[in-house]
Amino acid sequence: MSDPGPVGIDEHLERVRSGLDRVGARDAFDAASHGEALLVDIRYAALRERDGLIPGALVIERNELEWRLDPQGSHHAPEATGHDLRVVVVCNEGYASSLAAASLHQLGLHRATDLVGGFQAWRAAGLPVTEA
Repeated sequence: MSDPGPVGIDEHLERVRSGLDRVGARDAFDAASHGEALLVDIRYAALRERDGLIPGALVIERNELEWRLDPQGSHHAPEATGHDLRVVVVCNEGYASSLAAASLHQLGLHRATDLVGGFQAWRAAGLPVTEA
């Protein structure tokens, strides 16, 4: 079997997204409002300070995500209740969140997904935002 060689980020992102049930801003809002999903904001502090926060979203910076959401991990967040948890990862524009959701899938969080368009799509949809 030959090595297929390197894969560019665009192709990798397309492959990753094909395995996710990505959600739009309104669907993410509805799911979170009804307790059907945990929104997780992975944006770094400067973006949260600049643009604000999604009320009720759990803030976990990207470099801590797997540690905090692995329900078997020694450093898991109280919200990381099990592998069936529906997690909607939110980044700024919906790129890093796709890769992050795929990483959560590898930990067994099979319902993890991300927000199409990220925080910017959330704000553009007129959904609630509070100051950081």
